[in-house]
Amino acid sequence: MASLNVFTSRALRTGVAALAVAASLALAGCNPGDSQEPGAAAAPSATDLATTSASPTPTPTPTAAYKPADASGPAQNVPVPVLPEVAKTETKEGLEAFARYWFELLSYGYETGDVSHISAVTSPSCTMCERAKEVQTGWHEEGRWLGGGKVTTPAVSTNFKIGANGNYQVAVQVSQEPLSYYNPDGTLDGTDPHTANSGSLMLAVYRDGAWFVNTIEPIAG
Repeated sequence: MASLNVFTSRALRTGVAALAVAASLALAGCNPGDSQEPGAAAAPSATDLATTSASPTPTPTPTAAYKPADASGPAQNVPVPVLPEVAKTETKEGLEAFARYWFELLSYGYETGDVSHISAVTSPSCTMCERAKEVQTGWHEEGRWLGGGKVTTPAVSTNFKIGANGNYQVAVQVSQEPLSYYNPDGTLDGTDPHTANSGSLMLAVYRDGAWFVNTIEPIAG
């Protein structure tokens, strides 16, 4: 099952406890000789004091634990990559941070089949991107799923110069773990091997206050 960098070319297939407080004559400071003047306000009871001072403790909402995919089922509770603040700026650091973020979205797509995030920042004319998305969505349909395939970017670099068509070029060193294809019954359909340190060239533009990828191309050599 051959891969083209990280863009696999594999064809699509088929109790709250209640608090009881007793108020006794001793706690209230009462004795047979005491009398309360008409109109005087009653002293607060121990129960009143306890009720007033007690404040409910909010129950923290548990965070569902992330579980990677395996033969028993697809990945669960995969965190969505977050765009770093610096990646929102038209700077060299911003572009490099955005490139790393983009490949995190690519990795997220392999685990979840959700390509909405990467599609929002990528041109549909990027052939390699569309090919990867077809695999991601297709292998998360009809009970199938993908395992592994985590994408990392050991090195990202740009000279931050505008080239043809207003594109900035970013050279990205990419590594991807083996990608496993699971059938609905959990059987392994096949595996794409580990891809180490392949090169990709990203062409991106900054428009409307955000980065946008026009295409990704393999770096030969």
